[in-house]
Amino acid sequence: MQIHVVSPGESLWGISQAYQIPYQQIIEANQLPNPEQLVVGQAIVIPVAGRFHWVQQGETVWQLSQRYQVPVEHILAMNHIQFPQHIPEGYRLYVPESYHRQQPAIDVGAYVDLGITGEESPEVVAEVAEHLTFLQIFSYELNRDGSLTPINDQVIINTAYEDRVVPLMVITNIEDGQFSTEVATAVLQSEELQNKLLDEAIAIMEQRGYLGLDFDLEYLGAENREPYNELMRKAKSRLEQRGFYLSSALAPQVEPGMPGVLYEGHDYAAHGEIADFVFLMTYEWGWTGGPPMAVAPISQVRRVIEYAASVVPNDKIMMGVPLYGYDWTLPFVEGETRARAIDHQEAIELAARYNAAIEYDWEAQSPFFTYVDEEGLEHEVWFEDARSIQAKFDLVKEMGLRGLYYWVLGWEFPQNWLLLEDNFTINKRV
Repeated sequence: MQIHVVSPGESLWGISQAYQIPYQQIIEANQLPNPEQLVVGQAIVIPVAGRFHWVQQGETVWQLSQRYQVPVEHILAMNHIQFPQHIPEGYRLYVPESYHRQQPAIDVGAYVDLGITGEESPEVVAEVAEHLTFLQIFSYELNRDGSLTPINDQVIINTAYEDRVVPLMVITNIEDGQFSTEVATAVLQSEELQNKLLDEAIAIMEQRGYLGLDFDLEYLGAENREPYNELMRKAKSRLEQRGFYLSSALAPQVEPGMPGVLYEGHDYAAHGEIADFVFLMTYEWGWTGGPPMAVAPISQVRRVIEYAASVVPNDKIMMGVPLYGYDWTLPFVEGETRARAIDHQEAIELAARYNAAIEYDWEAQSPFFTYVDEEGLEHEVWFEDARSIQAKFDLVKEMGLRGLYYWVLGWEFPQNWLLLEDNFTINKRV
């Protein structure tokens, strides 16, 4: 795969000619919502083996050989070049696939929120299940008496098995639509209720076919830090006997002792020791109630991963990747402005509709654009594209992580799945 960024005046036909590939193949690979009206700055994945390179001033074939890890003689042969010292600027070279290209094997997970996708959840999962190792089914809500609110999950569990995906049961401390410190405290501070919770969870897992348990207990506060660790230890002991996985979702920390009710209850080192793996929530820097910015700026993601790797084994770290972005109406007013969540396809459609050029923040490794709607209101949009996703994949490789996971299925982002398969071999554990 090769990523092409649309320049002013380019057409899909011209791009297809440059890469010697049928334009319909580009449309289908990217599920382009706007093939007749490309957006300046739009990133397109070109489904070709190897890549094309347009020679820049001063570049030599030897430099390109080093850059792409392909022998000089192969580049020359593939391009029928007899005089490599006289290649003109702008000349198009085809660079064959690197003989040393490594495609690491990783685990890939994804959360599916049954409250959002509802009856369509099985279809949503089936579309991408070939790319997944784990499916985190969200969620069984914990009650103050240690019981769990049941959900209609059997069909989606069966769907996971059809594509050899491991279904994980997700338990949350959500009450009335919000994470509740009080609910978590009531259960975690009681050994009896901890045991009741585990009894009920394991009974459900065995009855319905779950193969793992994922705790997503948030906003716990410092008082629940050690009780949560103890719950994890009990769960590990009981699940291990049955061959089930244990995982937890952890808030993004960048240093020990971070203040705040969201962070203080999550003990990275303890969970890294107890759990089989942890899902790090490396997203939501840009969020619906905050000012416009990238949802998962790579600089912030890296800080979390580097800190986690200092206290958690790298082969237990699953890095979070968002499948969505946000559209803010300006001016931003703290406490009042609420951004609207959108996916990649809608972002491109918005840019095309309002003739907006997409820019790219290289520090955040994230695309963005602004537009003015029919009512004269200015908007700022941040989202994920092929470039930002590739930057995240590169970090997974660099840090040697167990893998990555997505929050949350149901958002359309076809380029992500193309690049995922191009970068990694996906482990199947069923």
